Amino acid sequence: MRIALCLILFLTVTIAEAGWPEFRGPDRDGVAAGDLPHTWSEEENVTWKKEIHGLGWSTPIILEGKIWLTTATEDGRQMSILCLDEQSGEVLLDRVFITNDNPEPLANPMNTYASPSGVIEEGRVYLHFGSYGTFCLDTETFETVWQRRDLRCSHWRGPASSLALWENLVIATLEGADQQYFVALDKATGETVWRRDRSTRFDDETDGIPANSGDMRKSYSTPIFVTVGERVQMICNGAKAAWSYDAKTGEELWSVHYSTHSPSSRPIHSEELGLVYLNTGLGKAEIWATQLDPEARGEIEETHVEWKLLQRTPKRSSPVLANDLLFMANAGVISCVDAKSGEVYWAERAGADYSASLLASGDHVYFFDEEGLCTVVEATKEFRKVAENTLDAGMMASPAASGDALFVRTKTHLYRIEK
Repeated sequence: MRIALCLILFLTVTIAEAGWPEFRGPDRDGVAAGDLPHTWSEEENVTWKKEIHGLGWSTPIILEGKIWLTTATEDGRQMSILCLDEQSGEVLLDRVFITNDNPEPLANPMNTYASPSGVIEEGRVYLHFGSYGTFCLDTETFETVWQRRDLRCSHWRGPASSLALWENLVIATLEGADQQYFVALDKATGETVWRRDRSTRFDDETDGIPANSGDMRKSYSTPIFVTVGERVQMICNGAKAAWSYDAKTGEELWSVHYSTHSPSSRPIHSEELGLVYLNTGLGKAEIWATQLDPEARGEIEETHVEWKLLQRTPKRSSPVLANDLLFMANAGVISCVDAKSGEVYWAERAGADYSASLLASGDHVYFFDEEGLCTVVEATKEFRKVAENTLDAGMMASPAASGDALFVRTKTHLYRIEK
């Protein structure tokens, strides 16, 4: 009896610790704690596979044994929320939450009307379709607790920024052609706690594109939260500039301006090095390693940017840190960089282009390309490929993990993959 009770307690703790509560996981950095598989195919190590109707690139978010994701019809007239059982793949909820007779045209074959990822905590899940709507649901009853349909912007080429959860706030990023702002909502009621408009300088032409072009003003990025001194900073890259704000009030703290636009990768923080890595977006995309300083204010490019990297930097996918190394993927090339100095250790051809963010587990890094290939490498200064794995459809959504299982959303299906 005592053995059985201990086993039940162990399994309960294991299930409680498992999960992927938001875009890029529990620590917002793409690092998974479990013992994930290194090899799979359509026939190998697939526990279940479930077809997902419509189109959507939102990351599956996982907690309490349930998986949540969004999808939409290709024309954007219907937008749905789905919930699946984590163990079996059984669909528990599939409901249209938004109908729209006249959605803003995407004008972007890389995006969908269901690209933003949600966030989840015990008892509540928060899902987001950009300016079309934000919803809080009860995770047991599936009833709507609150919704906001009034947070507007012209996404220009579709929404993609994911929600972020910090303390009692759900923070939405709405950066379009007409306006660019953050809004912090009370997670219990959905009421606005603070709003902060970007004060970025849109005053120059880039690659022949006028500064007033919608492409020069929008972004698809999602903030991170870093304790710097006695304050929690909310750091987010955007079109033409990255900014840090006080997470509690939205007060502007510091910025770095650059010439590029439309960033989608989430910043990464190295606590050991005291650096945050910012991806500047499309065009001549760069990685800027920026020193975190509790006293930093105003424009800090000249004083706090430790290094910049232009070579093979990602245009859409988020990098990942593992063993003090920064791993990146772009245009069929995967690469490894010293996180402290920016020195490139290796760059190798692998797969097609990359939109899905990278994932690290233990001493391995996973690169999912847009055509269905995942390349697994060791997280070392020398290039050591462990495996190449192929699924029938490519990946635009970023992967998720829970316990020792990997959850992969392709363009058509959701997979549970494990040893």
